[in-house]
Amino acid sequence: MNVRTIAFYLPQFHPTPQNDEWWGAGFTEWTNAARARPLFRGHRQPHLPGDLGFYDLRLAESRKAQAALAHRYGIDAFCYWHYWFGDGRRILERPFDEVLTSGEPDHGFCLGWANQTWTGTWHGADDRVLIEQTYPGEADERAHFDHVLPAFADHRYFRVDGRPLFYVFRPEQLPDPAGFVRRWQAMARSAGLPGLYLVAEVSDLLGRGVRYSRIAEDGFDAGVYVRLPAVTGPLPTLRMRARRKLLRHPERYAHAPHLAAPPGHLAHRLHPCVYPNWDNTPRSGRRGLVIEGSTPEIFARHVRDAVSVAARRPAGERLVFVKSWNEWAEGNYLEPDLDGGHGHLIALRDALGDRVTEEARHD
Repeated sequence: MNVRTIAFYLPQFHPTPQNDEWWGAGFTEWTNAARARPLFRGHRQPHLPGDLGFYDLRLAESRKAQAALAHRYGIDAFCYWHYWFGDGRRILERPFDEVLTSGEPDHGFCLGWANQTWTGTWHGADDRVLIEQTYPGEADERAHFDHVLPAFADHRYFRVDGRPLFYVFRPEQLPDPAGFVRRWQAMARSAGLPGLYLVAEVSDLLGRGVRYSRIAEDGFDAGVYVRLPAVTGPLPTLRMRARRKLLRHPERYAHAPHLAAPPGHLAHRLHPCVYPNWDNTPRSGRRGLVIEGSTPEIFARHVRDAVSVAARRPAGERLVFVKSWNEWAEGNYLEPDLDGGHGHLIALRDALGDRVTEEARHD
């Protein structure tokens, strides 16, 4: 059974002028990850990188090492978060631009449009807008499409039935989702492509209802069900709120033993998404959310659950998304750390079965 895996990839591991201005000179995602501290008894922080070290994504050697590790353990492609805020405004573009223009590393990739306004919410500044996501109109859509077309044409770009996969993070925020789908498909065909495989995120982080459900109505080819691996419900939520009020703890939930099932009416349109873990207190401090009890063994169980879900799809659409490859300040990463080493990568390899390299089998 050919199940393919895509891991979301954060490019915020190199300094940028914008982050220097907002958060101080030299800021990267490592800044938050390295300064994290335990906020309650048993809280494991900071999480520090292992094999790859505190890498800088301006270095081709770092990107090559990441890709080699991903290939070794069964990741078919990175989904690079891609930022287009309207009128050509971009950020964090350098790593992917260099991957594209250099032809290295020779590893699969696709793009995920992170179409969301950047604010200071996670840093205690809810009303601070850093970059506003705007949708200026069809001319801007054309400029956006033309900008990413060279990536779509690259032989490394991840495809489904020959169509480049393009992921939309917040489809519910598009002014006209159906129009966006229609126009981008038309532009793709005009550019000589067989169309795009357009994927919408269906976010339901704590199981309280999806943000977006109009996959078919708006013309998306599929959705990805994104839900934190947390045990939720009236009693866990009541306990969490009591701890938070009395002890000033961040939100805390137990890690779910199995992958959560998506809403039944959407299930046949959704690809599964698995998390190694979640703890965004390096970014948010006591305003964050922690999922406790994550282990490689539980993660392997979630991957097996996801593979079973993916197996119900048509052969070319058997996809499993992993969130994420390197979101260190959210605590969801596959890259080796000093505590667990290759634990989650080995769990992924084992759960995927015969889809990994011979070298990885001997870890």
